[in-house]
Amino acid sequence: MGRHGAAIDTHRRRLLAALLLAPLLPGGLARAAAPAANRIIALEWLPLEMLFALGITPLAAADTHDYRLWVREPALPAGVIDVGQRAEPNLEFIAELKPELILYSQGFGPREAQLQSIAPAMMFNFTDARGQPLSTVRGGLMSLAERLDVAAAARAHLAYFDRQLADARARLDSYRRQPLLVFSLIDDRHAVILGETSLFGNVMGQLAIENAWRGENSFWGTAEVGIERLATLPPLRAICLDHGDGAARARVAATPLWRSIPFVRRNAMRTVPAIWIFGATLAALRFCRMLQALEEQW
Repeated sequence: MGRHGAAIDTHRRRLLAALLLAPLLPGGLARAAAPAANRIIALEWLPLEMLFALGITPLAAADTHDYRLWVREPALPAGVIDVGQRAEPNLEFIAELKPELILYSQGFGPREAQLQSIAPAMMFNFTDARGQPLSTVRGGLMSLAERLDVAAAARAHLAYFDRQLADARARLDSYRRQPLLVFSLIDDRHAVILGETSLFGNVMGQLAIENAWRGENSFWGTAEVGIERLATLPPLRAICLDHGDGAARARVAATPLWRSIPFVRRNAMRTVPAIWIFGATLAALRFCRMLQALEEQW
């Protein structure tokens, strides 16, 4: 389960089940020729995204059906073999595939010893105790690239990433007029807010955009709150991530409570296609591009 315990893992699993979010592979990146790329299995979407950032297609991955529904981009090639659920992959089938490397995320899925009995396994963290997921996933990407002997591809990708964020920072002046709240509905009564220590909160910090959320955060940088809490926030702009919950949002929008929320009354909220909040640099890039696409709508 990992040192953060069952409570944190349960919280993350609930968010994973509630949020349908998607990263994007930036155009113009060179495709890397990775040693043994056809013998890698990714059991979680964080290292799977890192493989795509390096231009590598794995032999197999977990939850490929849900990936195509929830993550979608980068597109998962049809030839990638499905090995079961991320939390409970089919270890016997994985062993039959004779992988040379298994990639997994800390605190999610089988124990390391189970994986190591099949093939060498490499673990990835989404964040750290300092609340720096962006730095953490950058380091994980570089470690994976070094393991696969494609460090040049990782350096090129991270340089591209830095250029994109620097360019966006120079263009996003309008977001500095008011703090920005990024959230998604969990159900008819609850929302999950992305705080400063979330991946997108880290990106906002790099873009000099003030995060409107000043309340508590989980280890993952998120806060689960009642919708009534949104009505207590000061003037701000808000972005709601759509994760296929249109019916729930319609029900919530019809309530007096929702209509009383200041950013709703002021038409200062925009709803956008979901982006994978537990992703890495590709998800961060897509979030950055979404902010740029929205800028003219405020």
